[in-house]
Amino acid sequence: MKVVAIGGGTGLSTVLRGLKHHVSEPARPAQFHPEITRLTAVVTVTDEGGSSGRLRRDFRILPPGDIRNCLVALAEDEQLLTQVFNYRFSRGYGLRGHNLGNLFLAALTHLTRDFAQAVRLSSEVLAIRGEIFPATLSDVHLEATRLDGVVIRGERAITRTRVPIRRLRILPSRPRPLPDSLAAIRRADLITMGPGSLYTSLAPNLLVKGIAEAIARSRAVKVLVCNLMTQPGESRGYTAAGHIQALHDHARRKLFDYIVLNTQPLSEDLLDRYAAERAGPVALDLDAVRKMGVKPICANLLLEDRVARHDSRHLAKLLLSLAAQRRK
Repeated sequence: MKVVAIGGGTGLSTVLRGLKHHVSEPARPAQFHPEITRLTAVVTVTDEGGSSGRLRRDFRILPPGDIRNCLVALAEDEQLLTQVFNYRFSRGYGLRGHNLGNLFLAALTHLTRDFAQAVRLSSEVLAIRGEIFPATLSDVHLEATRLDGVVIRGERAITRTRVPIRRLRILPSRPRPLPDSLAAIRRADLITMGPGSLYTSLAPNLLVKGIAEAIARSRAVKVLVCNLMTQPGESRGYTAAGHIQALHDHARRKLFDYIVLNTQPLSEDLLDRYAAERAGPVALDLDAVRKMGVKPICANLLLEDRVARHDSRHLAKLLLSLAAQRRK
C-alpha cells in the first residue's frame, strides 16, 4: 500500500508517527497488516515564526520547522533524535531560541544549494521510514481576507485573527509543486490530510499548483482527519462540516471520501483549559457531513496530555483499514 500524508505542524507528525510502524522493511518480518510499501509526507512551507522564521529571514531558505518535525516522527530511533533534533538553545548570542534540527537543515541547504536535496540527505542520515517533500520550493507567504473585508498578511496574523477567514491566498499565486509530490499522489492507495491548523497547515497545500487537482483525480481513498478542537484564531465555531467546506472551497472541488472524527469526551480540566482560550471540541454535525458526500468515521482517538492529541497508533490502524476495505 502506498500512502501520502499532507499537512503541516504537529498534526502531520502525529499521523506519520503512527503510520511508520506499518512501513514494510525487507530485513524484518511484517508486524502489521496491511503493510505500507511507500510512505510520503507533503509538508507546507509557510511558517514565519520562531526559529524557522528567523532562519527564513536571515538565510533566505524555506522554513525548516515542520520538515524537522516530520523527520523526527519518521526516524527509527525517535527517542534520541527527538532530544537532539528538537534541542532548543536557551542562551547564546544568535543561537537562543533556535532548534538544532533547524540549523542542521539550514546548513545542508547552503552546502547543497537545494532545500529538497537537504531534506533528502537529512532523511538518509536519520534513516527515516518514508520520504518527505516540501509542498513547493518557492518562497511563499499567506494572505487572507476576513469576513469584514480586512486583508491580513502572514501566518502569525492569520492565527491571531478574531474575525473569521473568508478566503486564503498564497503569494506568489499557484507556486510550482515538486514533481515527486504529484507522482506520489497519483500512485497512492491512501491520501490523508490533517489534523492541523485549517488555514496555515492544511489549506496552503491546496493552493500549490496541481496538488488539489491531483488529489481529486486520484483513485486513492481520501481521508480528512478532523481536528479535535477548534482554534480561536482560525476555526472558532467551525463544525466538522465547516472544516470540509473550507478545504473544498479552497481546492475548488470535492476532495474527501471520509472524515475521521473523535467521539471520546475530554476531561473537565482540559475542557476548562481550552475554554479559557476560547476553544472547544469540534462539533460533529454528521448529517451535514453526509449531505456533502463525505462519510463520517467516528472512533475514540483521544490521547490526553497537557493538550488534546490524536492517538497516533489507533489513528494509523483506522486509516489503513479504510484503504484496505476499498482494495478488497
